[in-house]
Amino acid sequence: MSPEEMVERLEPFLAAETGVPGARVHEFRTMTGGAVRSAFSFDLELPGTGQAAPEALVLLAFRPGGASTFGAPEEFALLSAVHRQGAPVPRPRFVGEEPLGRPFYIMERVPGESIGRRLVRREEFARARSVLPQQLAEALAGIHRVETGDAALAFLKGAAGGLSHAAHALAELDELYRLITLEPHPVFELGFRWLARNEPASDVTTLVHGDFRIGNVLVDEGGLRAVLDWELAHLGDPIEDLGWLCGRSWRFGADELTCGGVGRREDLVVAYENASGRSVDADALRWWEVFGNLRWGVFTLVQVRPFLDGQSRNIELGMIGRRAAETEWELLNLMEVKAL
Repeated sequence: MSPEEMVERLEPFLAAETGVPGARVHEFRTMTGGAVRSAFSFDLELPGTGQAAPEALVLLAFRPGGASTFGAPEEFALLSAVHRQGAPVPRPRFVGEEPLGRPFYIMERVPGESIGRRLVRREEFARARSVLPQQLAEALAGIHRVETGDAALAFLKGAAGGLSHAAHALAELDELYRLITLEPHPVFELGFRWLARNEPASDVTTLVHGDFRIGNVLVDEGGLRAVLDWELAHLGDPIEDLGWLCGRSWRFGADELTCGGVGRREDLVVAYENASGRSVDADALRWWEVFGNLRWGVFTLVQVRPFLDGQSRNIELGMIGRRAAETEWELLNLMEVKAL
């Protein structure tokens, strides 16, 4: 469907949703999307409402047959719940399917930068970096306070079969690893063994973002504006999000700054404990950081497989494969902290 056709179909939908017959879509443009969703930006004009300026919006349209943990209505419900809690996410506005022939939802368009290398290096974000550990901790505390018993969030999955969150996450990752790996990775094998022997004790269940890191947040010169990319959200141990954020791969070269390349792990923990009222066990955080590095290492194997199999000549996929070695090096360093 062409952009012109999409606009033609969206305008009646938005008129019905807003109750403004003359609703008009302007500046409809394609944004960077992904394998699961196409993204478009546009401005919504509502004549006769006293609107000071057109509303800046983003449309996310889910691709037919795209692999996704959940669909547009579920993601819309999730963002709505997080927004009500007060955590920084784009305000969800509309959800539908019929006008475009595939599920979609629309949210506000938040200005800011998301490219990790720019955020950790550019001088214009120096002030933002000074406040980001505090802001990221507060955002996580808000996300982890979302009421997951709401019927609208019943689609969220978590540990099953009597397993702890850690054991469940490790079992799922191990299954994926055995499915896709064709060559030996001794460090990954050691990582699975280390994690199995050092499982943390935890009985806390919250909403977990699942991919909370620099690169999945919008930041301006003043700091955090919004948390993006919710497709890996699930029920689990809240410390999982902290461990993932501290992974070396999300520091974008600022390796000495263990909180996403913008601050110290220790400052993040203190800020999170103050914001959430929940203490962070150092061993549990270390476990989830080891898990996060192993998880990303396995993901690099998943992403490089089409390139190695000759199904894709995308050089970016081929380059991702070399990053498995980076995670192996980091895993060895992390596991030295606590002997097998």
